[in-house]
Amino acid sequence: MDFTFTEEQQAAVEAARAVFSDVAPDGAPSPALTPGAVAEDIDRQLWHELARTDLLGLTLSPDHGGAGLDPIALCLVLRESAKVLARVPLLESCAVAMAIERYGDRTLAAELLPRAGRGELILTVGANGRSGHDPAELAVTARPYGSGVGAGEGETDGSAGGSGWVLDGVQSAVPWAQTADWIAVPAHTAGGRPVLALVPRTRDGVTLADQVSTNGERLAEVRLDAVRVEARELIDADGCWDWLRSLLTTGTCALALGLGERVLAMTAEYTGKREQFGFPVATFQAVAVQAADRYIDLRAMEATLWQAAWRISTDTGGPLPAAGDVAVAKIWASDGVRRVVQTAQHLHGGFGADTDYPLHRYHAWAKQIELSLGPAAAHEEALGDLLAAHPLG
Repeated sequence: MDFTFTEEQQAAVEAARAVFSDVAPDGAPSPALTPGAVAEDIDRQLWHELARTDLLGLTLSPDHGGAGLDPIALCLVLRESAKVLARVPLLESCAVAMAIERYGDRTLAAELLPRAGRGELILTVGANGRSGHDPAELAVTARPYGSGVGAGEGETDGSAGGSGWVLDGVQSAVPWAQTADWIAVPAHTAGGRPVLALVPRTRDGVTLADQVSTNGERLAEVRLDAVRVEARELIDADGCWDWLRSLLTTGTCALALGLGERVLAMTAEYTGKREQFGFPVATFQAVAVQAADRYIDLRAMEATLWQAAWRISTDTGGPLPAAGDVAVAKIWASDGVRRVVQTAQHLHGGFGADTDYPLHRYHAWAKQIELSLGPAAAHEEALGDLLAAHPLG
């Protein structure tokens, strides 16, 4: 097992650190003091800076103006972004762009991806389904136009009447949908096969309803009512949605790691200065043991993250499908980020809840990440199913 990063990946980290060094975690109003979303738009200045330094096109091929790096490089940049609570759809836009390049129509990719890499076009994805608990692809139906409800599986090319596909359904909690230019919508055909539709936000039949995340960011319920998409705007390649979902999950684990590392650093700094009985509280055994436990959590989160990112990046086989490594990363990230912020709040005392101090923001973001990933018990069950289907040894 070799976790050494390439020179190109390390250069991406250095570029990301330079960009994020000027970002203040408390640049937006506090979610604890704001009744709705903390802001109506993304951090546009940061988005333009990410485009200027070519970080938005990091994982695109040179044919589309990118650097041609892999999901590991994206996770490295996401890790840095979480340390400053960067309010940009970096994960969603880059992940959808990668899926389009890997599985989508070549002419559509040539139209969209160079603009996405330059920051001129924003992509997002509805990965939460109708309720956040059911598979996202089951929340929307896709049928060939002109086939009527209940059309068979035979028309898989969207060629009915030469007019493409029709989408109906609801995706909830879509990040930055009001800001995005295109929304990737997982759906299913009449035969139950998952597909991925690329829908312009302004397309007829698309309506958005505001929602707010736990950390105060703007989400949307995206309702699709007989929305027509062209054949080239629907990706029906085998494995596309599974791959994109795994990438989104692994990227979220990277955000959890970066956030946890920053929170532990804040805790170390605070307990090193805070004194009780004439000594820094960091020197007390009870404090040191709790901090050490959280450090172990972060190292486990890091190891499982890079294993999952490596499997996605290389398509390397193994005793279990890549979904097994993603499940392990989710188990550690979901539980680990919660334990890190809870311990940080405990060791900060009442100061951790002070809205003039940024820790409460990190706590809200950590809770949002935990909710996005889902409970560790569910991932353990999924891992058990994979082990049952693929016996080891």
